[in-house]
Amino acid sequence: MQFLKILFWCLIAFIAAVFTFGNWKWVTIQLFGNLVAEVNLPFLLLVTFLVGFVPTLIYQRAMRWRLRQRLNNAERALADLRAAPPVVAPATEAHVPAAGVASS
Repeated sequence: MQFLKILFWCLIAFIAAVFTFGNWKWVTIQLFGNLVAEVNLPFLLLVTFLVGFVPTLIYQRAMRWRLRQRLNNAERALADLRAAPPVVAPATEAHVPAAGVASS
């Protein structure tokens, strides 16, 4: 399985390299004001990908951490409940009226 993982990442790197060499063109970007930036296309695509990916990754990691904390707290509470001896309610004598006596 580790071999397939390495093979997959090598394939992705090869495809990215071929894409980069095939699209190595300079792109002019009009920024605010009169600022003009010239960047190459693969770098621009990488930056736009990271702008969308990084906040999503941070949100996912934070949510996963929060859910893991909640699960640990629930497991700890369950372990405490299992370890505690069961509480037995004291037996109370039920008052049973005599057969011939009417209560009013």
